[in-house]
Amino acid sequence: MTTEAKSSRRYDLDWLRILVILAVFIFHSGRFFDQMPWHVKSASVYSGVQVWIMFMLSWLMPLIFVISGASLFHSVDRGNFAGFIRDKVLRLLVPFVVGVFTHVAFCVYLERVSHNQFSGSFIAFYPHYFDGMYGFGGNFAWMGLHLWYLQMLFVFSLVYFPLFRLLKGAGRSFLGRFGDFLARPGVVLLLILPVFLLCYMLDPHSFVGMREWGGWSFPVYLFYLFYGFIIFSHNGLQTHIRQTRIFYLAGALIVSAVLYRQFGYVRPGNGTPGLFWYDLLFSAGSWCWILTFIGFADRYLTHDGPFLRYSNEAVLPFYIMHQTVLLIFGFYILPWQIPDIMKWLLIFLPSLILILGLYEFAVRRFNILRFLFGMKVLSNVAAQPGEQRQTGQE
Repeated sequence: MTTEAKSSRRYDLDWLRILVILAVFIFHSGRFFDQMPWHVKSASVYSGVQVWIMFMLSWLMPLIFVISGASLFHSVDRGNFAGFIRDKVLRLLVPFVVGVFTHVAFCVYLERVSHNQFSGSFIAFYPHYFDGMYGFGGNFAWMGLHLWYLQMLFVFSLVYFPLFRLLKGAGRSFLGRFGDFLARPGVVLLLILPVFLLCYMLDPHSFVGMREWGGWSFPVYLFYLFYGFIIFSHNGLQTHIRQTRIFYLAGALIVSAVLYRQFGYVRPGNGTPGLFWYDLLFSAGSWCWILTFIGFADRYLTHDGPFLRYSNEAVLPFYIMHQTVLLIFGFYILPWQIPDIMKWLLIFLPSLILILGLYEFAVRRFNILRFLFGMKVLSNVAAQPGEQRQTGQE
């Protein structure tokens, strides 16, 4: 029985974290052109982009929560509960609150202007930002728009802390036996059943069941966070996933093809005959893709280096800034009379360059900005690009 995960730093998790946040940036750059409502939209939308967006929704945020669960495995036993709370407040809550009252407010402003719901400057709009709750007819983005992940992870981390400490302490034997059970051929696939049941049974029109949280209802992420903790607590289970990654890839491709062929990646309405099968396939495809990414990362993304250390520290500020910058470029470029592919390129590339520039020449160089963006404050503010920072795993 292998009850303890590797003690050294998991470079595969660092690589996965970097790649998945880059995928989030790509995902949001396409939201201008899909067929769903968003803050700022193109006059032309495309069914092909819609399929791509739904495909990414199936695994993107669930994978982020799995990675966060793995990170919690390595962090819950560092000090007491007060120290744990302090770390989460600095890492997650501070940038969330700062964002809600600054650049997230500007995103809401761009949305209101874009949808002809307000005219005037941002300064004129800001007092109206506090008129009611966003999503309920008002403006105040209580969930932080794309920063909802920070808010949710903060709450979930506090909720799970006692259980995770117990499992790493007195419950270590149970944790090992559960990992041994999941490491049997195909058994880890059973973990998708609770996710499927939540998807199928929760009313998407209710607050608990609404799928405005990255395409899923928020209770689903409680399970994905727990799954990350379980997987990365057990070497045998990780070995099984790595060795069977090809089978999970094959399953993921097959399920995705069926979802596209039979449903066009469009969820049937409540009460329709195909809803059961869609939710089952959507959940199964999500889990197969996640296991595929974990397995391939464990096999191939295990090397360290200056680029990895620099990028891993930049992940959180990049995530915090990315949607705001995309919306600014999109707001001004989408009205241009040029082909839509050119619009996307002129949004995507300058946004990427600006975000990286803001991080390199502003955020990482000034302690006040490092604090506001959830980074560790340094005694030597002018950090070298290759210097490693152990700032947490979220």
